[in-house]
Amino acid sequence: MASLIFIGLLSGLFFSSTFILNRLMSLEGGHWVWSASLRYAFMIIYLLIFLAVFQGRRVPWLVFKQFIRNWLFWVIAGSIGFGGFYSLICFSADYAPGWVVAATWQLTIIATLFVLTAFGRSFPKKIWGFSLLIFIGVLLVNTSHVDRLDVGQLFLGGFPVLIAAFCYPIGNQLVWEAVNGNSSLPVLDSEYLQNPFNKVFLLTLGSLPFWLILIGVNRPPPPSSGQVMHTAIVAFFSGILATSLFLLARNRAERPSELAAVDATQSSEVVFAMLGEIILLGSPLPNAAGLTGIAMVFAGLLLFVCFQEIKNNSDKDSGRTSGTTDS
Repeated sequence: MASLIFIGLLSGLFFSSTFILNRLMSLEGGHWVWSASLRYAFMIIYLLIFLAVFQGRRVPWLVFKQFIRNWLFWVIAGSIGFGGFYSLICFSADYAPGWVVAATWQLTIIATLFVLTAFGRSFPKKIWGFSLLIFIGVLLVNTSHVDRLDVGQLFLGGFPVLIAAFCYPIGNQLVWEAVNGNSSLPVLDSEYLQNPFNKVFLLTLGSLPFWLILIGVNRPPPPSSGQVMHTAIVAFFSGILATSLFLLARNRAERPSELAAVDATQSSEVVFAMLGEIILLGSPLPNAAGLTGIAMVFAGLLLFVCFQEIKNNSDKDSGRTSGTTDS
């Protein structure tokens, strides 16, 4: 468990680079459209190399053929799950510190519950109580960084991340539903989607029209060389290193409680983003309300893990009891 948590925390450290560098590019005057779109341009380059090296030179082409076969589905899923998600994250960086965006991003846990409910899933009532605790914590974090209650700044810094928290699970769930036979969606070849990097590559390709339209509508000034370099770093650290470490930790997990623990380590992004901004950007320490909000977010996430572990142990005991009775 200790090694899994360490790997999970390391992935959280690399994931936090997204929030720190997005804030840095915003403070340097870089347009948020380039911060968002250039990351996925670099992601395509990195993934082409990654797939060719680790799966074989023909694999990128074979995966691309899967994209062509169901291009409309991938454009819709990629535009929502990657385009809508990350463009809103980068937009918020113009109005809120990175650690605030990172804390608000934890709302994706709650958003996922709503998305899964919309697809016909149900959850125990306790789960919604834990979600409420996280939500209140996020509200405290967002109000804490505003010197005086500026509704406009609060709205522009927090609301886009709230929408992004829904976009990401919607895009991913669309793929899951298609792979698992949802009759209203196209049939996808699950052989290629068993590898998560193939799925990321397909969603990234699907998001390209979104980025081209976003650039055309906003017509941002050309990015600086520093912004190009920073987006390349974000794409590598967050898109390749962090994702690889996170998937490694999940694949090594042998029990549901270990999976839950690995998933919970991603909340460390908040702390890493906060420390990174304080050290690298000279940001001030959060006030008492901000620290209280962070504590509430972590408490809610911890309750998720504990509840999951208790539930898994209960299910195992029920299974053993049922097996004894049947025999």
